[in-house]
Amino acid sequence: MDTESNLLDQDIADILRTVVDDAPDAMLVVNPSKDTIEELINVATDYEGDLPTVRMLAQEGTLKDVMEDFIVASNAADLIDAGELSLRTTDEVPSNSLLVTDEVVIALVTADDHVGGLTTDDETFVGDAYDSYEAQWEDASQFSLRTPPLSRVRETLGDEISPDAQEDFDEVLSSMETARGDGDGLDEVTISLLVAAKNEALLYDISKWGEDVGIASKATFSRTKTKLEDMGLIGTEKVPIDVGRPRLRLKLANDDLRSADTDQIAGVAQSMLN
Repeated sequence: MDTESNLLDQDIADILRTVVDDAPDAMLVVNPSKDTIEELINVATDYEGDLPTVRMLAQEGTLKDVMEDFIVASNAADLIDAGELSLRTTDEVPSNSLLVTDEVVIALVTADDHVGGLTTDDETFVGDAYDSYEAQWEDASQFSLRTPPLSRVRETLGDEISPDAQEDFDEVLSSMETARGDGDGLDEVTISLLVAAKNEALLYDISKWGEDVGIASKATFSRTKTKLEDMGLIGTEKVPIDVGRPRLRLKLANDDLRSADTDQIAGVAQSMLN
């Protein structure tokens, strides 16, 4: 990539793919916007080659906000598990959003709906920039991501509930753009309970799975079940057991939900919750 190859009139994902395609060993992402963080994780998750080691130095509030989306956070957790992504936070606010490798520095500039990548490969400048941000990285605090990796969520759901539940979970999640639970997409607990109800699983089993895998506590699953039950999305029936109180089997309680294709469940449920 030479100094004339400014990346203009491209979206952030295209710029990120261009940098990754140049196959650096490592890439520093400095002060990324929310959109840049999301797109970087999407690009890295879908990338079909060898990824560079990506080190992201971002403002803590920005990272926290982005990671409220279960889809983004669980994919990021997979990348972290694979040793392909590291997240650290800084109290300093750098003047630019930058992509830095040992060969190029790209400043990401946004104007209205357009994004440009202003590029330099001047050897001295790139070397100084890389050393400077490398030093900032070393001094930065690690960001604690509590969301479990999506691959672990899927695998354990298939093992502990059923392969059909895993397949439904995948299909519901892939039909959604976000999973934030704040009116902009269902949260991961609601998705899990709807999938469990579609497969008539026990509340005990899905909430134990959710707590064990790190999605949420049994109490959170119970509160969310009550909310969905009160709003007519799911119902329960008692299943007697040999010792102790009967367990509750979850079922979809709404005709629109019962008749919906799996990839429509999230949309139907969202319209009922709004």
